[in-house]
Amino acid sequence: MSNAATQAAPQNSLVTAVKSQMQLIFVMLALVVIYVFFMIWAPNFAQWSIFTDILLQAAYMGVMALGATFIIATSGIDLSVGTGMTLVAVMAGVFLSADWLNLPLGAGLVLIIAFGALVGLINGVNVSVLGLPPFIATLAMMMVARGLSLIISGSQTISIKNPGYIFLSTGQLIPALGISNAALIFIVLTVLAAFLMNKTLLGRYSLAIGSNEEATRLSGVNVRYWKTMIYMVAGIFMAFGAILYSARFGFVQPAEGVGFELNVIAAVVIGGTSLAGGRASIFGTLIGALLMETLKKGLTMMGVAAEWQLVVTGIVVLLAVFVDNIRRARAAAV
Repeated sequence: MSNAATQAAPQNSLVTAVKSQMQLIFVMLALVVIYVFFMIWAPNFAQWSIFTDILLQAAYMGVMALGATFIIATSGIDLSVGTGMTLVAVMAGVFLSADWLNLPLGAGLVLIIAFGALVGLINGVNVSVLGLPPFIATLAMMMVARGLSLIISGSQTISIKNPGYIFLSTGQLIPALGISNAALIFIVLTVLAAFLMNKTLLGRYSLAIGSNEEATRLSGVNVRYWKTMIYMVAGIFMAFGAILYSARFGFVQPAEGVGFELNVIAAVVIGGTSLAGGRASIFGTLIGALLMETLKKGLTMMGVAAEWQLVVTGIVVLLAVFVDNIRRARAAAV
């Protein structure tokens, strides 16, 4: 091989790597631009307390988005993640605060996470074993979860007064940083999700199923089993989101959760995971969640009405999908 060819190979690899991460780079730049914009135009935005508040706000939604990334990587969808989170949070109130049960914190957390896994397992069985379209299966679960939340709570707000539970979200393991435990848990779970996506069969098969489910099946992969596992793992992440959400406020309102699924899906898509499947970025989901909460916080501090905040968020999602479509069209043309 000539010297010129030897030098060109690493350069081509670098160009290829940059091209493959273009959407993630675009989202990171967008986050920086948006943050700088609000530092200039939103009163008092450039404060450490505002930054830590954004992290706290992004934590529970971001954790659920981490799990949803695996589902969307398979070209699936989970419309039940919002009301499912509320149902799990209601059960957290039952496990930890009901007079007839009142479990210790450790046992309660195990049951809360197990209940989230059960919700995800049911979704997975409906999709992979019964063959229901993910949209229909999770839409049905969305309604079931909302109904059960209202029934179990008696349509009443449930308080969770366990101080250890509250500390999980709003406490600070490192007070000098001023960052809440919820944000630290979000970061830890992001690292865990990245490991699962990039280093385990769960992540590889999520992408393979999303790229070509039939080819993956013909190659000997038990697609039904792995799709069920993917939905169950997403249910576990949803349970962590429920813990961070309910622990932050110390109570659960059973009618909440409707519409949360759109924010979760938006964070995943903005982060570069393709709705068509076969492409996913856990780090992108982290950035997507932070971008959405930065937008929400900045617009609120600028006095923009909630209705217009929805319009702006919708436009950002449209741009993300548009960029993804361009990327897929270019990839198909090669």
